[in-house]
Amino acid sequence: MAELLWATTALGIELGSTRIKAVLIGADGQPLATGSYDWENRLEQGVWTYSLEEIRVGLQTCYRALAAEVQTRFGQSIRRVGAIGISAMMHGYLAFDAAGGQLAQFRTWRNTTTAEAAALLTDALQFNMPQRWSAAHYFQAILNGESHVKAVAFLTTLSGYVHWLLTGEKVLGVGDASGMFPVDSAALEYDAAMLQIFDALAGARLPGAKPLRSLLPKVLCAGEPAGALTEAGALLLDPSGALRAGVPLCPPEGDAGTGMVATNAVAAHTGNVSAGTSIFAMAVLEQPLSRYYTEIDMVTTPSGKPVAMVHCNNCSSDLDAWVRLFGEVCGSFGAAVPKGQLYDTLYRTALAGEKDCGGVLSCNYVSGEPLTGFAQGRPFLLRHPDARFNLPNLMRSLLLSALTTLRLGMDLLTEREGVHLHQLMGHGGLFKTEGVGQQLMAAALEVPVAVMASAGEGGAWGIALLAGFLQYKKTQTATLEDYLAQRIFAQAGGTVAAPEPSDVQGFTAYLERYQAALAVERAAVEHT
Repeated sequence: MAELLWATTALGIELGSTRIKAVLIGADGQPLATGSYDWENRLEQGVWTYSLEEIRVGLQTCYRALAAEVQTRFGQSIRRVGAIGISAMMHGYLAFDAAGGQLAQFRTWRNTTTAEAAALLTDALQFNMPQRWSAAHYFQAILNGESHVKAVAFLTTLSGYVHWLLTGEKVLGVGDASGMFPVDSAALEYDAAMLQIFDALAGARLPGAKPLRSLLPKVLCAGEPAGALTEAGALLLDPSGALRAGVPLCPPEGDAGTGMVATNAVAAHTGNVSAGTSIFAMAVLEQPLSRYYTEIDMVTTPSGKPVAMVHCNNCSSDLDAWVRLFGEVCGSFGAAVPKGQLYDTLYRTALAGEKDCGGVLSCNYVSGEPLTGFAQGRPFLLRHPDARFNLPNLMRSLLLSALTTLRLGMDLLTEREGVHLHQLMGHGGLFKTEGVGQQLMAAALEVPVAVMASAGEGGAWGIALLAGFLQYKKTQTATLEDYLAQRIFAQAGGTVAAPEPSDVQGFTAYLERYQAALAVERAAVEHT
């Protein structure tokens, strides 16, 4: 790689639930190098959280791995890139005082401790306020009488926090901002009328409470400049000192937005489904829904278009635990099976299972699941005495369990609102084994599911593309939709899986048993 081409590169870093990943791309969007760091949230004093120190360690580790790959492949050290973008899991609660000190544990999207606040705000705003949204966390802290709320001077998300560390700018991309507080897609700003209602509610319970708008990051859209890498920010990413300051950054975005970008699902009537630790489906709308539903979030694309989002807290965590268990079994016999091979083999085994899993049923609720009304989770495996309990049926049950709650939410969009999607673009860990998750997802949602060849790079690639779009906008007049369709995805390859009638019939039977078994889940939560 010639030194001259560094100006056309873009670096994307995404802090996901189980991995921090960095991707360096060229002007055509093709990945040049990657790096990663594995991490996991911890349940501390009843709160799902990550430490700020591990955020720093993870950033440096994944960047160092990427820089090492660049050195190996191109024989050069990274001194400057064309642009940088930061993405992370959306929502949650990161509160800071006027001096930048953290006031409370980082409360991630996975927490289900804000039911009272979410219900009050939903009723007052006549807009669904999910438990995981930042405003719900802040209002719940007020309701709880937590002493730190009086000192709050800044609220942000994880992507906004990292961007702040790197640039000193308190900004947020509109898509991520729409998961903190409702956004007006016409004004491309937090909804002014709803802010007034929130401030009245908060002020009645916390006299002297600052206006919420003064605590939130500035909203920016895709393609707008969002600051530059400071000296301190450069050293944070690269303690070796090789990386230079001054690199422009695009607005930080949430994983939902980068998932839309990574699957080219940012135009009206497009949609995507992301399946990893959590699972969510997004449908880009021409206009908002006719009414609010507590099961459906209204967020936006990175350019501000309204999006209906069905989000479920639980997807692959229980499935991953079973795969790890099978890995331990193999290891106990002296057979160390590589992780990728283990997943591929077990996933493919599921395709040989009976369509309805042969009487085997599992519930994947590792944590609470607001969509079905659970504040806590208890994963379980259930089977009838005459069930055909074998490996194919078990693996198929584990995979179908990861899709059931999403189907319940999507039914509201399709049946009550008449939203029709010709196709969903899939990305995330569930789709890594070719054909398996894609085929079962198509059956579960009864819509064709496409997976692009580039989908494996995920949200880190998506935010790298948004950083590339920032560069592109300097010389070209184009919308994000045009940039992706014409410059990035024009020649993209991939596969499409249509719903197989027998798979649909089997999933429907499984879903009926799953819904009935939620009574077992409720009893497990209440008694264990």
